[in-house]
Amino acid sequence: MTDVNEFNDPELRNRAVIAARGDAAFDILITGGTLVDVVTGELRPADIGIVGPLIASVHATGSRADAAEVIDATGAFVSPGLIDMHMHIESSMVTPANYAAEVLPRGVTTVVWDPHELGNVHGVDGVRWAVEAVKALPLRSVVLAPSCVPSAPGFEVAGADFDASTIEELLFWPKICGLAEVMNMRGVIDRDPRISEIVQAALSSEKMIFGHARGLAGADLAAFMVAGITSDHELVSGEDLLAKLRAGLTIELRGSHDHLLPELVEALKALPHLPQTVTFCTDDVFPDDLVEGGGLDDVVRRLVRYGLKPEWALRAGTLNAAMRLGRDDLGLIASGRRADIAVFEDLGDFRSRAVLASGTVVSRSGAMTAKLSHADPAPLRDSVKLRSLREEDFRIASEGRRVRLATIDQPRFTRWGETDADVVDGFVVPPEGATLIAVTHRHGRADSRTRVGYLTGWGAWKGAFATTLAHDSHNLTVFGAKPRDMAMAANAVIAAGGGMAVVEDGEVTALLPLPLSGLLSQAPAAEVAERFSAIRAAMDRVVDWQPPYLVFKACFGATLACNPGPHQTDRGIADVTTGRLLRSPVLDILE
Repeated sequence: MTDVNEFNDPELRNRAVIAARGDAAFDILITGGTLVDVVTGELRPADIGIVGPLIASVHATGSRADAAEVIDATGAFVSPGLIDMHMHIESSMVTPANYAAEVLPRGVTTVVWDPHELGNVHGVDGVRWAVEAVKALPLRSVVLAPSCVPSAPGFEVAGADFDASTIEELLFWPKICGLAEVMNMRGVIDRDPRISEIVQAALSSEKMIFGHARGLAGADLAAFMVAGITSDHELVSGEDLLAKLRAGLTIELRGSHDHLLPELVEALKALPHLPQTVTFCTDDVFPDDLVEGGGLDDVVRRLVRYGLKPEWALRAGTLNAAMRLGRDDLGLIASGRRADIAVFEDLGDFRSRAVLASGTVVSRSGAMTAKLSHADPAPLRDSVKLRSLREEDFRIASEGRRVRLATIDQPRFTRWGETDADVVDGFVVPPEGATLIAVTHRHGRADSRTRVGYLTGWGAWKGAFATTLAHDSHNLTVFGAKPRDMAMAANAVIAAGGGMAVVEDGEVTALLPLPLSGLLSQAPAAEVAERFSAIRAAMDRVVDWQPPYLVFKACFGATLACNPGPHQTDRGIADVTTGRLLRSPVLDILE
């Protein structure tokens, strides 16, 4: 990737000026295309001359022919490269290089990466690995300091603990560009010292601060913003989008909740113009979705399909994003800007004919042409520090013959419930219709006794699912109906060094090893996607999903303790809103 010093090299600038005057040839000339002008919203014919990483000239079609290389864009649309404003490479379960190989050929040239998951597993070393892993890639990665490691301190234990001094150290690194999504909303609003000091460290650094404001409105939203947080991607409705735009937040409209997108598009279309503060992001993209659909290009494609004007979609995905980042070199095809360019065949499917990153052609016709540098994965290995688990680990011991239990009701928007259950031979008999959820600390920083809870509204399970990818502390999490199946799934994952396993009828029916951090595979994205698709298919036989909330993805957020309501963690059932933490779901012995 061309760095700022090279981009502003005086000899480069001299060459570009001379070429722009017409006194020297361009390195690359893009001819015959229709320029998507993200400033005016026009679609107009223009040719683009490039020198090194610089756009030297945007001029009339056919007025120049002098270039070392010519790219024919006849019939195609020339756009700035897409900028993904909030994402986690780890959610795609592949290494940064293999992620880049998927999104660059689709026109995504910049990502804003929160390596939050690596930070939660490996601490500062995980963030350092992330920074080093992207240095030599043509995919520009704006790396942020994870703000919430863990996401709910006191309610869970991750592989590390980032206090304000750690954040201050990370923000001092020149390659760390800001503070990633601040998820401890209640802590910010209530002025919890820990998160307040973390945000203050970011304010003092004068770097960007990104937010996570799910469900906030009115006084709470104002308090969250005045603390220093300036963006949000956690939209729940069209009205929520408009309220947050009116409040002054930059919106990172995400594609990972497709059921909301038509409503969000309608809300935007009702406005007289596209706000400068609307940007796009992917947030989390599973590997099969990445390979099949893509990255931010898929978000743009779907938003246009749902009725957003292509010119608006491309402005939000390029210029608006660059302005939010304070990157005057990105987001616009104009003289003096960086030559991050996507040549799209059309403004519907957004298939790319060619993609340039810093003036280098990195793909043609959707295929990578640039070589990618792979970082040494050794620092990410051996992250699952667990012995094999037993069937008894997934049962709850209790005295008496009948007990009162706390339950976690409904997926995603969780709430507390209570029910009665029998005790047989010293163990609680799971309530009728309940799904067991068990979380075991895997990082070696706390006791690894399995904590078990009961989910309601999760359907009738016919097997078990185990995963070490479980937001955000990524402890070993197992779902199921029978302790025997749960132990089998857990042990398959432990033996693989991390990953996912599905058990049905006492047999492991699908396994995806993720031996790097328990989150990633070194394999190419297509191979990881195939194995993840097998996990999905196996889970479809285990659970009858009920969209939009009871879906496979809900399994990975069931431990997301920073969100309102009860969530199972490695410490018990946690609720950050009320401050409640139950070590055991047994509330009372009735008899």
